[in-house]
Amino acid sequence: MENYTVCQLQKDMRYEGFLLVRSADKRKDVKGNDYVDMNLTDRTGEINCKIWNWDPLEEVPETGSAVKVRGTIQEYNGRLQLRVEKWRKSTPEDPVDMSQLVPCAPRKPEDMLKEIRDTVASFTSENLRRLTEGMLETAGGNLNWFPAAQRMHHAERSGLLHHTSDMLRLAKAMLEVYPWLNRDLLLAGVIIHDLGKIDELKSDQAGNVTDYTRDGQLLGHLVRGITNLNRVADRLGIHGESVVLLEHMLLSHHGESEYGSPKAPMFPEAEALHWLDMMDARMNTMKGVEDKTPDGAFSEKIFSLDRRVYHPKYTDDAE
Repeated sequence: MENYTVCQLQKDMRYEGFLLVRSADKRKDVKGNDYVDMNLTDRTGEINCKIWNWDPLEEVPETGSAVKVRGTIQEYNGRLQLRVEKWRKSTPEDPVDMSQLVPCAPRKPEDMLKEIRDTVASFTSENLRRLTEGMLETAGGNLNWFPAAQRMHHAERSGLLHHTSDMLRLAKAMLEVYPWLNRDLLLAGVIIHDLGKIDELKSDQAGNVTDYTRDGQLLGHLVRGITNLNRVADRLGIHGESVVLLEHMLLSHHGESEYGSPKAPMFPEAEALHWLDMMDARMNTMKGVEDKTPDGAFSEKIFSLDRRVYHPKYTDDAE
């Protein structure tokens, strides 16, 4: 049986191979029989799976573990689903390549982190440099592998660094067009705007997010980011305008109350940060959907975009 990736799967195909467990829950069908609902992934995508007639005494596959599954690809409510006929846990003897199972950022984390640290070192504002360095120190080693989301944009190992470093490149291009923006303030806002996600999400080092933390449920990364910034500012003895401006950028970068920001951006660098964040998130989502959609076809409806996405052929040859 050919070894397909998740993004290559189509209805009625047979599949056998190793996948990573993103989530697994035991449930009951309408007749009261146990079954397991799983989401399995490789680095190209994710697919929902069902294991019917589950033995209630058997343990559910562990999140973050690799399993070998065999079954048929079906379609349910417009989405592909794997009906599992046989499965087992992977063993150390199995030829499992975790780099093929875990979605990862396209660049090495150490390279992205160096790009960020080099940017901070170039700041002319000592207060903004020290505050940004302090926030990176608070993030710690988790930043090397932490994802940027559970299921939406940059939901991958080192996704937070990927999102931040791409936004930095966008911001530097924007500064060429709008040189009157405060460079250090805008770039500091980019670097620290999502660091609160490390407190918001429960993730293993494979970048697999299983849930939100208590802080994530009760506060979210906007509020937690501000409290972390306040701790850093107090420790460094920095107070005044620069701290308040960064606080507002953290609070307003989602743009609208509908998306979690109680204040809209109220100065140019805050407005710029909002659109940089929006653009990078949406383009990353578009790229991920396009990678999973055949040329000339439409995707299923994408929740975060509230639309379907078309994958252009980019040629008239096939017309």
